[in-house]
Amino acid sequence: MIGGGVMGEALLSRLLSQGLYSPEEILLGEPSSERREVMSEQYGIQTTERNRDVIKASRVILLAIKPQIFKLVARDFAAVRADIDAGSGPLTPDSPPLLLSILAGVPLAQLEDAVPGWPVVRAMPNTPATVGAGMTAIALGSRASSDHAELAQEIFSAVGEVVTVPESLMDAVTGLSGSGPAYVSIMIESLADGGVASGLPRVIANQLALQTVLGTAELLAQTGMHPAVLKDRVTSPGGTTIAGVACLEELGLRTSLIEAVRVASSRSRELGKPAKPTN
Repeated sequence: MIGGGVMGEALLSRLLSQGLYSPEEILLGEPSSERREVMSEQYGIQTTERNRDVIKASRVILLAIKPQIFKLVARDFAAVRADIDAGSGPLTPDSPPLLLSILAGVPLAQLEDAVPGWPVVRAMPNTPATVGAGMTAIALGSRASSDHAELAQEIFSAVGEVVTVPESLMDAVTGLSGSGPAYVSIMIESLADGGVASGLPRVIANQLALQTVLGTAELLAQTGMHPAVLKDRVTSPGGTTIAGVACLEELGLRTSLIEAVRVASSRSRELGKPAKPTN
């Protein structure tokens, strides 16, 4: 693993706790000595300051760095690739490692340019992955086989659900599941505020709002019921729920959420475009 940040640690902790890998099988490349010490003590893994050590020793490389430093890390891949082509080290040109990238806004083409001939899988996990309840979308590079896809599915399943999409849909994934936790958080906060406005103590309102959203999501997930069906079941003629639903429709909640996903997806496409040269 290259990069010991929050999302990388989330994946690491779940892979270890579920027994998919043992600590002896994991090597972390991380420039911060303090972070290396924390990760080593907490998980019993090997660490190194040099990314090249990770690349040379690994069959699977999880790239979990900030997108801004990708070009810098790409130099390490170039150096190791030259060694591999020369037959130096445990890897050979015929068996390059699988590169898994969770870098937002870095497309497969750019990743594959950094490691020509290597299998690459691009992934977009979201923040609930840190508690094992994430949603990850993966897109396969041109050299990724069905075996590589299966391995990527297994790794990211450690932190939640996984779907495979063409890369052309990754921006839509970002707008929905990537940015979605912020939308849901606002919705929970707003429900709690409504409870407070109706006379509930803040602590109880927060608990009611959170569990209502959590329970509804779990009910839909377990039954496979369409959200509209559940909405209809809760909505009695002339009752309280239909009055609230009518208010939401009047104020445009549905349209606002649709537009939020659309705008975030559009912004993701903009961020993924190469920067225009300046004079």
